[in-house]
This record gives sequence, structure tokens and C-alpha cells, in this order.
Amino acid sequence: MPVSPPSAAGVAATSDGLRTTLHDRGQRLTPQRQRVLQLFERIGEGSHLSAEEVHQRLLRSEERVSLATVYRTLRLLSSMGLLQELELPEGGRRFELASDAHRDHHHLVCVRCGHTEEFESTAVLQAGALAAGSHGFRLLECVLNVRALCPRCSAAEQV
Repeated sequence: MPVSPPSAAGVAATSDGLRTTLHDRGQRLTPQRQRVLQLFERIGEGSHLSAEEVHQRLLRSEERVSLATVYRTLRLLSSMGLLQELELPEGGRRFELASDAHRDHHHLVCVRCGHTEEFESTAVLQAGALAAGSHGFRLLECVLNVRALCPRCSAAEQV
């Protein structure tokens, strides 16, 4: 479900919220932190980027930021709940914009090229709730990662 990027007012509101949250943690909103978050806000929900991809996109837009700073910033923004981290055995770690409206979604991940597609499934959510409840757990979120071959890699394998 594509979501349009935030308006300039929305970015400013998010930046103000980020500034406040960082201040409460005894940290400050650096230009690099703001640039990383704004990149994810521009590309919107459903885009999964590695630290290297974030770094390359920032460099292409002539933003000066080191790869080490990108890694630290991604970890910080994930710990604050602004980004969601997706750990893939084949593709390392990828990050996406966190959203309550888009919380319980799942991923199809190509084991060859790392291409990732999102999908939603009521059956998966129901199975998660049933499993949690039957063991006395309280379900917080339900996420499924399906390892597969994307159409392009599958076609290449047939040749």
C-alpha cells in the first residue's frame, strides 16, 4: 500500500519530534541524523534500504555523511522506533520507515538478489495471535519473512 511522502510541514513536525526525543536522551539533532530520517520520509513506507544504500543515496544527493555515521544513525533511529530494522540472513540488515498504520506486514525476500516485497496476511496475524495466546503470551507484533526466489532470479535459474 503506497503512501505519499510527507509534506514539508510533516517533515518539519517529524524533525521537531526527533529533536525533542533526542534532547530528552541527552543528544542533539545533527544534520546527518536529520538527513537520514528525511531520506526515509522521502522514499516512504515499504522501501527497505541497507546502510550502504542509504550512504550511496545521500552521496548522490550531495549530502556529506560517512558510512560509519550512517550505521550509527540507523541504529539510533531504530532504537527510537522511527525506523524498523529487518534482519535478513542473505541481505544483512535493511531499514524501513516505522509506522503504526503499517505495523503488521510481512516480507518476501529473494535469497539470491535480496529484492524485498511486502505483503499483508490476516491468516498470518491470526496464527500469531493463536500461538501467542495458547502459550500465555501477549502478542505485540506479528512479522513473517518468506525466503524465496524473485521472478527475475527464478527465470535466470531456469536458463
